[in-house]
Amino acid sequence: MTVQAWTFLIVGLSFALYVGIAIRSRAGSTSEFYIAGGHVPPIANGMATAADWMSAASFISMAGLISFMGYDGSVYLMGWTGGYVLLALLLAPYLRKFGRFTVPDFIGDRYASQTARVVAVFCAIFVSFTYVAGQMRGVGIVFSRFLEVDIEVGVYLGMGVVFFYAVLGGMKGITYTQVAQYCVLIFAYLVPAIFLSLMMTGNPVPQLGFGGADTGGTFLLDKLDGLHRELGFSAYTDGSKSMLDVLAITGALMVGTAGLPHVIVRFYTVPKVRDARKSVGWALVFIAILYTTAPAVAVFARTNLIATVSDSPRDSMPPWFNKWEETGLVAFTDHDGDGRIRYVGPDAVDEAGEPLVNELTLDPDIMVLANPEIAGLPDWVVGLVAAGGLAAALSTAAGLLLVIGSALSHDLLKRTLVPRISAKAELLAARIAVAGGVVVAGWLGLNPPGFVAQVVAFAFGLAASSFFPAILLGIFWKRATREGAVAGMLAGILFTAAYIIHFKFMAPETNLPENWWLGISPEGIGFLGMFLNFTVAICISLISPPPSKEIQDLVENIRVPR
Repeated sequence: MTVQAWTFLIVGLSFALYVGIAIRSRAGSTSEFYIAGGHVPPIANGMATAADWMSAASFISMAGLISFMGYDGSVYLMGWTGGYVLLALLLAPYLRKFGRFTVPDFIGDRYASQTARVVAVFCAIFVSFTYVAGQMRGVGIVFSRFLEVDIEVGVYLGMGVVFFYAVLGGMKGITYTQVAQYCVLIFAYLVPAIFLSLMMTGNPVPQLGFGGADTGGTFLLDKLDGLHRELGFSAYTDGSKSMLDVLAITGALMVGTAGLPHVIVRFYTVPKVRDARKSVGWALVFIAILYTTAPAVAVFARTNLIATVSDSPRDSMPPWFNKWEETGLVAFTDHDGDGRIRYVGPDAVDEAGEPLVNELTLDPDIMVLANPEIAGLPDWVVGLVAAGGLAAALSTAAGLLLVIGSALSHDLLKRTLVPRISAKAELLAARIAVAGGVVVAGWLGLNPPGFVAQVVAFAFGLAASSFFPAILLGIFWKRATREGAVAGMLAGILFTAAYIIHFKFMAPETNLPENWWLGISPEGIGFLGMFLNFTVAICISLISPPPSKEIQDLVENIRVPR
């Protein structure tokens, strides 16, 4: 069987599984549509949470980022994993005890303000659409390569699958679909990693293999550092970012994780407050399996890539190179006309000291997907990786679309505009909102604002600067007022969004460290946005009338551990 045949088979079977689960778990009430009826066991919720959060950025793009950035890519590992510690300690059990459907629900009731609720709805939709753009791009990349269709067709196929089980099943269907998707994506990630670790180091444990020696006795990281320097790249184990920027990006990713609405809502689906903490613990275990493997995959992929393409004749490239070149994610430009691929870094020079021009352009998003082909692994492994990438992208896309649908139907329609709407009409409105979200998500997947992990990093920064301060102050500070919460959320998200839009879209030529404010990149600016939110919220709260006694008693009750 060919790679394409294996991909059709494995992806087709996995899609059939997802659709079957969606049909069996169809939501019949608003409670089941929004929070799966609140009856999901902690271990299943932990697995679903891991799949919900480990998006295309984690599966497809993170190892690619680390592969290209080396040491600098560690911020994604630290930030995304550390965020779950914050979530377990500061948010999950308290929000579960509050017992509402959505994050805007909490903010609207805690601050007794419809304005706060509407601002939270706006933030939830803005963050979710930014995040879902990366997922749909990931779906298009996988389909375009392995099913050999245009990226546009791949996005449309992904839209169709998500539309079916998100609109039909709601949170109930999504939850149990995500359990299956986690099993698919983690198996698809570990199998090639174990293969590669055995091939390159003789050690079957990837986490140990990439820190060990190859068959010649040279430590793999030392070998990669040497290859990098020979080609004019900086050493793989050296960092180039400033300490402040590393801190800001890590902080934005951590706090953004704790403020992501599609992750927070998962803790409303368990029966008890205690189960919310257990869910976070299980999620950390399931996430750690992939996240501790990612650096190894990055090293294996980078080493194999350099050994395969650097200074090699273009005509001798294996079939995988031609296939990826057709997608536009790999490009070779023969500047000197010698027919050989010159893959060099920005500081590479020839024997006479003249600068060398790089002839190979690689999109970081292909590294995990192309890795099995580069290493010559069996065709079925390649098809398995494609199914895993799709599972990661679709699971997160479904969770985000549900947040968008619930924000519009429950928080905006039911709780704000039409309070007397029937449960049946609200459920229909939720399904229509999710369907509309699928269409917009597809458009964003066709017109993404960056590569997958970069787009997702922006979403985390927006979540950090908007939701996290409002939720944290709402839980732990009785004096926080509606005026402070609204002003803080608006200040944080507008500042962060303006900074990102300026450097990434309006004036990308100025996106250089010397032009950044305090040397902080757009990926890390959400950390400053968070502090701005806190500052504005606290100052405005102190000069505005205190919340009512009922609200202060509510805050006190949330923190009582029973």
